[in-house]
Amino acid sequence: MHDFILQVVNQYGYIGIFSLITIENLFPPIPSELILTFGGFMSTVTTMSLWGVVISATLGSLFGAIILYSVGRLFSVARIESFFDSKYGKILHLQKNDVRRTGKWFVKHGNVAVFLGRFVPVIRSLVSIPAGMAKMKIGPFLLLTSLGTLIWNIVLAYLGKLAGDAWETVADYVDLYSLILIILLVLLVAYIVFKFIKKRFLTTENTKETKPEDN
Repeated sequence: MHDFILQVVNQYGYIGIFSLITIENLFPPIPSELILTFGGFMSTVTTMSLWGVVISATLGSLFGAIILYSVGRLFSVARIESFFDSKYGKILHLQKNDVRRTGKWFVKHGNVAVFLGRFVPVIRSLVSIPAGMAKMKIGPFLLLTSLGTLIWNIVLAYLGKLAGDAWETVADYVDLYSLILIILLVLLVAYIVFKFIKKRFLTTENTKETKPEDN
């Protein structure tokens, strides 16, 4: 993966960066920090410019985000609720109120989630889907996505340019930052899942056991 990314950027320049970042948005395991820091370094030894790297990466991120946003638009609230009403939803103890609460939360905090999500690995890709599901207006979505992505891209590309031949060291530090955030995210998700299981499964079972029998 590492050598492939370097080869694509080295051979195709801005188009390569655009394509890789687009794919990175759709398949998060591809490391954007490697693409951007190497792109920043390349601006010091080739005809590529720092702003050319940043703009091509930002356009790639925006294109990938639009694709995922469109996917989210396909999942209507009614369709999700119908799944929750299915036998699988009942087995998982899912309720329609879960969908409505999530929708209300995203309507209230969606702008912040879309903007800040661009600085968090994995989330910067996936946040586009709930934005589409919540029918977030395309204007604010594109604006916040562009701003968050632009800041992220400028920082990484500029660090790669400053580091020069040591650009991989910068990529390693950013990779460590990403790993820490992913671990924290996994712990948060695990906590949420635990609370959900405790509330929907364990509490329900305890209630059934302590419920007095009818005479």
